[in-house]
Amino acid sequence: MTDETVWLTSDQEDAWRSLMAAIMLLPGALDAQLQRDAGLTHAGYAVLSALSEAPDRAIRMSRLAHMASLSMSRLSHLVDRLENQGWVERKPVPEDGRSTMAVLTDAGWEKVVATAPGHVETVRTLIFDSLSPAQTRQLKKIFDRITPKIDPENRLSSCRVTPARKRAAPEG
Repeated sequence: MTDETVWLTSDQEDAWRSLMAAIMLLPGALDAQLQRDAGLTHAGYAVLSALSEAPDRAIRMSRLAHMASLSMSRLSHLVDRLENQGWVERKPVPEDGRSTMAVLTDAGWEKVVATAPGHVETVRTLIFDSLSPAQTRQLKKIFDRITPKIDPENRLSSCRVTPARKRAAPEG
């Protein structure tokens, strides 16, 4: 039996270690800011933000779980907490009584609008302030090549987090 493993080059190993450090540390840093400033986890903010951008501010729970890479059970517990805060409500899917939609309430919209500036500031500070415009474009190109291998179903294609200042105000 021969060893057919193609090991990482020194440059690849260095890049891999840097990427792993960022992957391991970034979620905690984002959670810390969101917990401190808004009483939200990053997952909770991601759900509220996704709902804020969806048509009618509503997404089928199964689709939302898929988008957030959460089990239905974990999403259900998260939505329970968001519901208890008055930010989300569950409604039956009109054309399919067996399915449920998560719907962003007006209070949830206000929470996203209030939370977005601090979150964007944190993302800017942790990621983009250290990069040139060319490096930012290169970072996007890099992840545009990597992400399809990780997410071949393209679950996150509709999960763009847009700063609240660019969103239209809710009706009513």
